Amino acid sequence: MPLFIRTALAAAFTLLAVNTTSAQTPTPAALPDPAATSVDALGWMKGFPPPPDKLITFDNPAGGVFPRTRWSFSHVRETVPTANVWRGPGAASPLPSGTSPVQIEAVTFKPLGSDQTLNFAQMISGTYTDGILVMHRGKVVYEKYFGALTPERPHIAMSVTKSFVGTLAAILADEGKLDPAAPVTKYIPELKDTAYGDATVRQVMDMTVGVHYSENYADPKAEIWDYARAGGMLTQGQNYTGPKSFYEFLVTLKKEGEHGEGFAYKTVNAEVLAWIVRRASNQSLADLLSEKIWRRIGAEQDAYFMVDRIGTESGGGGLNTVLRDLARFGETMRNGGRASNGQQAIPKAVVEDIQRGGDPAKFVKAGYALLKGWSYRDMWWVSHNPHGAYMARGIHGQSIYVDPKAEMVIVRYAAHPVAANGANDPLTLPAFQAMAEALMRP
Repeated sequence: MPLFIRTALAAAFTLLAVNTTSAQTPTPAALPDPAATSVDALGWMKGFPPPPDKLITFDNPAGGVFPRTRWSFSHVRETVPTANVWRGPGAASPLPSGTSPVQIEAVTFKPLGSDQTLNFAQMISGTYTDGILVMHRGKVVYEKYFGALTPERPHIAMSVTKSFVGTLAAILADEGKLDPAAPVTKYIPELKDTAYGDATVRQVMDMTVGVHYSENYADPKAEIWDYARAGGMLTQGQNYTGPKSFYEFLVTLKKEGEHGEGFAYKTVNAEVLAWIVRRASNQSLADLLSEKIWRRIGAEQDAYFMVDRIGTESGGGGLNTVLRDLARFGETMRNGGRASNGQQAIPKAVVEDIQRGGDPAKFVKAGYALLKGWSYRDMWWVSHNPHGAYMARGIHGQSIYVDPKAEMVIVRYAAHPVAANGANDPLTLPAFQAMAEALMRP
C-alpha cells in the first residue's frame, strides 16, 4: 500500500520496504520485538517537555522511523495541519457489547505459506496492533487497545481513506450528481493535458488508469516522494522548487499505457477522485464526508484529514478516526448501508455495487500473489471468497474487514514496521477468515 504521511514514508524507506506484489515477506525473526518497541517501553513524548531524545517532530526525519511511529500514528494532529470532519449534533449511534460464542484470542489459524498454527492473540501482537475491534451480529464481542491508542483517540487510517473517498463518489453517482461514465475533464478541465485527459471517472474509481507514477518505496526517485513533498507530508526544503500542493502535483502526471486494461494501485488516482467529488459536490472533502457518512452513521467523535499547505485534504490516506467509528462504518456497510441508529446512511445500491467487486481479470495483472481471485471496486478490495468478504486496506496494517456471511466486521489500527500489507497479510487474512468461521459455528 502507498505512503501518505511523513512518518510512514520515512519508516517504509528505512525499514524492510516490501513490495505488495511480492510473495516474499520478512520472517518473524527479522522483525523488531513488538513488546520491546512499544510506546510504554521506549517512552516517546513522555514528560513536560519530553527529553530531546524522546521528541517526535515533523522537522526531524528520525521522528518518522519505526518504532516512533507507534506514537505518531495516534498523534497526527500534533505534528501536521488538519481539517475537521464534524460528527454532527446528534447522539452517537449504538455500539452495543455482546458475548462471543468463542474465545476470541484462542481462535487458531495457519499463516499463509506456513504449517505453523498460531492464535488470534499472536496475530494481534505480530501485526503491531494499536487497536482492534470485532463485531458479530451487530455487537462488539472484542475490543482492545495497545500503546498510544485509546478509545477516544483518532489514528491515521492510511489507505483506508481511499475506500471512504470511493464510497463518497459512488454515493454522488447514486444521487445523479456524478457520472462515472463521463470523462474526468468534465469535472476537472485542468487535467486535459495529463494522463487523465482521456480517462473516465469510472477508470479512476477502479484504478485502471494508465499513469506514469511509481510507489516503489526503495527508489528515492519514485514519484511517491514528489507527491509527498507537494502534499506537505515531507519537508520541502529551503531550495525546493517543485509542486507545493496536491493540485499542482496532479497536473504534472503523464500517461503511461492504456486506460481500462488492468488494475494498477496508485495513490494519485485517489487524489484525482477526491478532486472530482469536490467539484461534483461543491464541498470540501471534510464537509462532504461529514454530511454523507459521518453524521449519518452516528459517529461518536469528529474525524480529521491531513491537509496540504493550501488546506486540501489528502484523499489518498490522510483520514484519522477513532477505532469505534471505523467499526460503525464497517457495520453500516455490512448491513447494506443501514446504520445501527436505523438510518439508511449509505444507499443500498452503492453497497451492493461494492460487494459485487470489479473485474478479477484486470486485478490479476497487478500481480498480488497473496490476493489471488480478488478485485477492486470503488476503491474497495473485494475477495470473492465464499463469504463475499471485502476490505478497506491501508499500509502498516490498517483494516476494515467485512464478512457478510459470518455477520462479522473486524477493524484494526496498527503500526507495523513494514509499510506494505504483503508483510502482515500472511497473518491477517487467514486470522480474519478463521475468526469468521469460528463465529459461524453452532
